[in-house]
Amino acid sequence: MTDNKRVTNKQILEKINDLKVGEEGLNLLAIKIVSRMVKLKSMEDWFDHANKSNIAWTTAYDDLELSIEEDALGEAAKLMTLMNLFQDEEEYEKCAIIKGRMREINKILKKGK
Repeated sequence: MTDNKRVTNKQILEKINDLKVGEEGLNLLAIKIVSRMVKLKSMEDWFDHANKSNIAWTTAYDDLELSIEEDALGEAAKLMTLMNLFQDEEEYEKCAIIKGRMREINKILKKGK
């Protein structure tokens, strides 16, 4: 039963009967299994919640240890996306601001080469 094949309920019951744990032992085992499953589920929920927090996101992002050039490339990609969005919406004042920021990013990228 330890290989990765599907196991039927009948096979499980046969194995339990072979162990001769009795009804009381079986109930204790069931309680322990359910208890562990509940703990795992609550840990999973906590982890998902904690992972979505701003602190977790910032910490994970900081752990990437991006170089100045990599960070500049990421910023350039973000600015280009915003530029396209603002052009489509005909918000040209915002495009002008982004264009100025893109000049700064391009200087950083040219220094890195």
